[in-house]
Amino acid sequence: MRKIINLFDFKQKVDYKTEVLSGLTVALALVPEAVAFALIAGLSPLVGLYAAFMMGLVTSILGGRPGMISGATGAVAVVVVALAKSHGVEYVFATVILAGLIQMAAGFLKLGKLIRLVPHPVIFGFVNGLAIIIFMSQLDQFKDASGNWLTGTNLYLLVGLVALTMLIIWGLPKLTKAIPASLTAILVVFGLVYVLKLDTKTVGDIASIKGGFPPFHIPSIPFTFETLQIIFPYAAIVAGVGLIESLLTLNIVDEITETRGHSNREAVAQGAGNLLSGLFSGMGGCAMIGQSLINVSNGARARLSGIVASVMLLVFVMFGSSLIEKVPMAALTGLMIMVAIGTFEWASIRIINKMPRHDIFVGMLVALITVVLHNLALAVLIGVFISALVFAWESAKRIRARKYTDEKGIKHYEIFGPLFFGSTITELIYALHSQGAFGNADIITIAKTFESTFNISLGDFYHTFMELKARKINRTKFIDSLRDALIKKMDEEDEQ
Repeated sequence: MRKIINLFDFKQKVDYKTEVLSGLTVALALVPEAVAFALIAGLSPLVGLYAAFMMGLVTSILGGRPGMISGATGAVAVVVVALAKSHGVEYVFATVILAGLIQMAAGFLKLGKLIRLVPHPVIFGFVNGLAIIIFMSQLDQFKDASGNWLTGTNLYLLVGLVALTMLIIWGLPKLTKAIPASLTAILVVFGLVYVLKLDTKTVGDIASIKGGFPPFHIPSIPFTFETLQIIFPYAAIVAGVGLIESLLTLNIVDEITETRGHSNREAVAQGAGNLLSGLFSGMGGCAMIGQSLINVSNGARARLSGIVASVMLLVFVMFGSSLIEKVPMAALTGLMIMVAIGTFEWASIRIINKMPRHDIFVGMLVALITVVLHNLALAVLIGVFISALVFAWESAKRIRARKYTDEKGIKHYEIFGPLFFGSTITELIYALHSQGAFGNADIITIAKTFESTFNISLGDFYHTFMELKARKINRTKFIDSLRDALIKKMDEEDEQ
């Protein structure tokens, strides 16, 4: 009997120690990011933490990619910040619920497979741009409350602790993989700051994370068509951004683990996570590439790590806030910088001389849009659009001609390849010319070809051809002039 619901693969070999320790590391890394994204959206820190808990738990249980971590993200925060300022947090909750329903519908309709249309250069640009964003976001930790760069002892102390964190994360796996290097680095730096009583920024300096269990709450908004008109545009963008970022992250984790996730199942899980997030006072979210890479690099491959991360995050909020608020930001900054270094596709630089120029352009453009606008969905859509145009152009250049004479002595020309009408006239002329098709004896046959293909009358083609031939110009100029004249004729026909 076929299984209808298969949440856990009990045949999978699970390293429970690795899963639990990796989940704990991810939970520590989730705290400052969830708080920061909530503040970006103009919301309470607890709204971001509740979203991280609910998104992480639901997608870990129901998602299509074990080991991938979801939570409150900057992509969603940037979308809802305007709504939060103009209409308040209740409208944000309603928007997240509607976005969740849209994502679930996309999953049930099996639209997740459309992510396969994203070309590799776009993924390169997306990942590299995201790595740069992660790195640049950590530079804020090197500034004081007024936004000025740190100087003197405070700067040296922060740089030293960040460097120590990075050194442990880089060096410990070369010695032993018994415990996650990321968690070890955080604990070592935490212990060093606590024992030596070093004066450095901690999680508590950003905001308090103390709270209770996420309260169930139906958004207090009027259920009218006017309300739907307000929230639907935001919900559609949140759903689109969330699915694009989540499914691209799924592809990246697939490549790292050399396994295959289920995009439609992940879309449904993301929708369910956002739906429950909105009902339990959360700001919504999507997959987090940084935390997912932390988890995967620690060796986690099962759903348990994500469940532990989300549950431990809630434990921190409810019972361990006083301890977690003492964790040095330097440790988490060093961890995220190493994530940025690991996220960047260094292979794309090594093979740049071997890639087609249009692939290089698309990758760089996607990375640039990602970094400058912080709009991941727009960057990916533009990359896919340009790649589609390039593909059409390259396909149009693959036109060739073949000639043969039948038993009646009639000469035939066969054209192979896609025809994109006016844009392909040049390639068609060159293909026919390569077969010697522009002799006097063939002109009527070729004229009929253009008449049937491009709706250029036989008389127009013949007179244009003979007029240019009378000029006695070289072949290259003749072909270019013939192309321009025929395109002009087509434009005149369209205007009439």
